[in-house]
Parts: sequence; structure tokens; C-alpha cells
Amino acid sequence: MEIKIFYSKDWIDYELLDTGEGEKLEKFGSHTFVRPYEDAVWPKTLTKGWENIDGKFWSSKVGAKAGWKMSKADFDKKWEMQYKGIKFLASPTPFRHLGFFPEQALHWDFIEEKINKANSAKNFLETAPSESKGQGTHTFLKNSLPNSHVPKIKFLNLFGYTGVASLFALKAGAEVTHVDASKQTLKWAKENQKLNAELTEAPMRIIEDDALKFLERELKRGNKYDAIIMDPPKFGRGSRGETWKLEEMLPKLLTLAQKVLSDKPLFVILTSYATDSSSLTLSYALEEMMKDFCGTVEAGELCVLEKSNNRVISLANTAVWSL
Repeated sequence: MEIKIFYSKDWIDYELLDTGEGEKLEKFGSHTFVRPYEDAVWPKTLTKGWENIDGKFWSSKVGAKAGWKMSKADFDKKWEMQYKGIKFLASPTPFRHLGFFPEQALHWDFIEEKINKANSAKNFLETAPSESKGQGTHTFLKNSLPNSHVPKIKFLNLFGYTGVASLFALKAGAEVTHVDASKQTLKWAKENQKLNAELTEAPMRIIEDDALKFLERELKRGNKYDAIIMDPPKFGRGSRGETWKLEEMLPKLLTLAQKVLSDKPLFVILTSYATDSSSLTLSYALEEMMKDFCGTVEAGELCVLEKSNNRVISLANTAVWSL
């Protein structure tokens, strides 16, 4: 299987400025931060820029007190960013992240493109035979028929975080179910939706729940989805103290996810930030999950382009099944 490199060249509000010596220098809108990047086992390229920053996240691995150290003591605000017209808030979190993962931008593009194409196919011009002999055919839009209804693509975002992927699915016209176990994260997702005025009334269910328990309930209810994106953590705890370990839970997650797919699914995206996983591992697992469906799996690394020397920096593994 060919391992692919996935990255977007279309970022405006985000830049990876430089990497090296276990760190990365990034610009989020007008703010610049240093975060750990242990895989950067090479020297830094830039001689300037690393000190003039808004904040730095210290990892416990370097012996310092773990967490953010900001240049200003009162730096705790959120600021607005956007990617291809979708607005969202960024802010330093206790887990070194800033509310979104820039390397997932190509997934957002993929989600919007796939759902748009599926919706276009559903609204195709249909030709029906005329009832009167000799009068040829009539051509009309399916969704212009009396009492007709073109169902929306049902999109499920598990471990949905602050909801940027969900917003791109909404933008493309999907009916979205967004699930995460963190109440604070879901509040952030709601704020992000409100930033996009054209999407505030769009159909998105935002649900606080453990992913496995949610899938089990959906299976009992008979609810089905045409597209699923999953970004399970390496380790985590749910709102009710549930423990999540990727290596133990992933097989069950994929089994349950397969059971809530519709008869003709559109795509499934699986991403992992676990350092001991690989894109091949994810691809084999996803192939097994989707073995009863026609389609193909692409595996690769989610990356961002480094401005200082035009290198492609890998930050996560992914596998994508689609028709």
C-alpha cells in the first residue's frame, strides 16, 4: 500500500514557521507560540523569531513545570481565525493545543468536497417517460417534485472536539451529529457554530457522551450515518470517569461504527496522534471495518508545510475509506 502525504497549501491564518531541537514555532492569526515537537531531532533553521513570542508550552519531559508560560500574565483570551470561509476560535488549552489541529485542514476539504458531490448527485436531472405516446420525455429536478424530499447526508463526528470538521460538513449541506465527552469542548463547538451566521440554524446535534456508549445507543435506536470521522485520543477519561485506551478500545469502536453506517456510506475518516501507531496500522483496521463495502482505503500522514525551509512536517497518522 502506498503511504501518502496529506497537507493543505491554502492556510492563511496559520503558519508553521520553523521546527527543531524538539520544538515548533507557529503563528496562529496574530499570535506566535512555541510548542513541543519531540520528533524535531534537527537544528532550528531560523536564528530570529523564537524569542519574540506570545507564549510557550513546556513539556514535563524537559524537567520544567509543565504548561503554558505566557509573555503577558493576563493572556487567556480567544481570538477568531478562519479557513476557507469557516470561522472558529483559537486559544491555548491545558493540553498544549489551541482549539483545532491545522494538519487536519485537508480532511476538512475532503469532507466538504465529498458531501457536495453527493448532494449534487442526489439532485440530478431525472428524465421520466411521458404519459402521452409520441410526446417524448420530460426532464425535471427531483427536489422540485410535489411532496418530494431529498434526504441530507448524515454526518457523524466522534471525538468531535471544537467542531471545525462538523462546520465544513454543515457548510456542504449535511445533517451533523457532533459527539464529545467534554462539556467545555462542546461549549466551544457551539461558539464556533455561532461565529458562522449562515450555519447557526443548520441541523447539528451537539451531544456530550462517551463515543462507545453513544454508538451502542444509536445501534439500538436504528440510527444510521452516511459518513463518519473519528479522531480517538491515545488516552482519556469520559465525563463519568470512563477510561479510554486506544489500543484496547479501537477494535470495538470500529465494530460499532460499522454497524451504524448506512447501506451506501460515503466515507469514513480515522486519525490517530498516538506515537506508537502508524498509518499502515490504521489502514488495515479500516479495511477490515469496511470489507463488506465497495470502496478503497488511502493511508498516510497528516502534515503541515514548514515556512522556514519548505519541509513537510508529519504530525498524525490517518486512513480514509471512500467510494
